[in-house]
Amino acid sequence: MLVYLIAALLGYLIGSFPTAYFVVKKLTGQDIRQIGSGNVGATNVKRACGTKPFIFVLVADLLKGTIPVLLSKAFFPDLFLLHVIVAMTTVIGHSKSIFLGFAGGKSAATGLGGMLGLAPIPAVILGLTAYVVTKTSRLMSLGSITASVLTPFILFWFKCPLEYIIYGAVTGAYVIFLHKANIQRLLKGTENRI
Repeated sequence: MLVYLIAALLGYLIGSFPTAYFVVKKLTGQDIRQIGSGNVGATNVKRACGTKPFIFVLVADLLKGTIPVLLSKAFFPDLFLLHVIVAMTTVIGHSKSIFLGFAGGKSAATGLGGMLGLAPIPAVILGLTAYVVTKTSRLMSLGSITASVLTPFILFWFKCPLEYIIYGAVTGAYVIFLHKANIQRLLKGTENRI
């Protein structure tokens, strides 16, 4: 039981590191929460600082989800539930960062990163899906939401462990919930394009 608690705490703390906040602060001296959408995520970094910082933050947020899961699998290869707990707590940490007063981003990249650690091939498919939808629509939120909806179905298709499928369903629903304001704007046709 102790190993699960320690893993959850470490996952949360790693997920909590607000990459976007520190990058924008370093480059502009501003608080990203006061810029653009106010979201502490890669898309808002692109608005504030451009493409290169956007890519850096996107990759960093992805790795926040991937590396802790890979470490949990390396040390405890048969504890599927532990892997899922680590992945889930990084997602929660990103959206409810202890360093930002329990605020944060929408966890799409970190959630995909956790999926990459759990099930690489399904994660690549989901990442490509998000990319194609985003590229064609120029709506980052639509790409994230589409991938989130498809996540548990892709995991089921690839016959992943039940724990991973549950993670995909719960995390997908959570990421969609965090995009509720985006969904309202999508329905009204007022969502910002990139």
